[in-house]
Amino acid sequence: QKMPPSLPATINIREPRWDQSTFQGRAKHFFMVTDPRNLLLSGATLEEARRVVEDYRAGTVHPGLTEDQLWRAKYIYDSAFHPDTGEKMILVGRMSAQVPMNMTITGCMLTFYRTTPAVLFWQWVNQSFNAIVNYTNRSGDAPITPSQLGTAYVSATTGAVVTALGLKSLTKHLPAIIGRYVPFAAVAAANCINIPLMRQRELKLGIPVTDENGNRLGESTAAAQKAIFQVVVSRIGMAAPAMAIPPVIMNILEKRAFLKRYPYLNAPLQVGLVGLCLVFATPLCCALFPQKSSMPVSSLEPEVRDQIRKKDPWLETVYFNKGL
Repeated sequence: QKMPPSLPATINIREPRWDQSTFQGRAKHFFMVTDPRNLLLSGATLEEARRVVEDYRAGTVHPGLTEDQLWRAKYIYDSAFHPDTGEKMILVGRMSAQVPMNMTITGCMLTFYRTTPAVLFWQWVNQSFNAIVNYTNRSGDAPITPSQLGTAYVSATTGAVVTALGLKSLTKHLPAIIGRYVPFAAVAAANCINIPLMRQRELKLGIPVTDENGNRLGESTAAAQKAIFQVVVSRIGMAAPAMAIPPVIMNILEKRAFLKRYPYLNAPLQVGLVGLCLVFATPLCCALFPQKSSMPVSSLEPEVRDQIRKKDPWLETVYFNKGL
């Protein structure tokens, strides 16, 4: 039996499999990255994927390795290891945990929004989860100190809780359907607080910017601002369908005899509806902006721009990992 031809060592697995200049290509990429089934993979499978990817990048092709197997290993590797540091990421902070974790937390936020203790508890749970995700998927390879992490977490959680309680008190005399949207408004406001705070080190010191070939040119705070803005927009977009569509459906269902007869089905139904929205919203909103984002050299802060001009006077665009 003839052995299949050996795979060439020229496939660029540092980049996604699909064209990232198109929304469709980015969506295909993120459907792979956010696939919840990646959470079920064993440590041995993750290490094998890491070995295949790192060996291939070093120019060693495993005998019998096919292109599909290589790409599968790359996506397993990407789902579990940080792109800048190479560290194995915290399980609940991985993008593949977004759908199961968010559907549970968001479903409960939408179900138990009527009492102040419930609002406090679920906003705290949500911001704790967001803090882990924002830290796990930060851009760059610079460490963040425990005190910075603690300050960011407390500030973001306090901001979210205060927003939620403030909005809840304002909607007391408004129709019930308006009250159902308080959790979404609080989550949107909290994202605007949580993400910049968890990534404050990037805003102070900048994130690595590179040329098209990945050669590091310096650290830019302007790039960090653009990266964080794009992530905030994506995250609010991700939450919108899951927090906007189920309240309308649940408001209709609660007036029907079925839910009055079986009130215990309220939470599972809500969680299921949220999950259905998130399966599509998570990858599609991650795909709004390219992971490897770019900006003109002329838009960078003067000192970084001058530093790059000395190295390469003709370079017009720099690239950076925006984080997720």
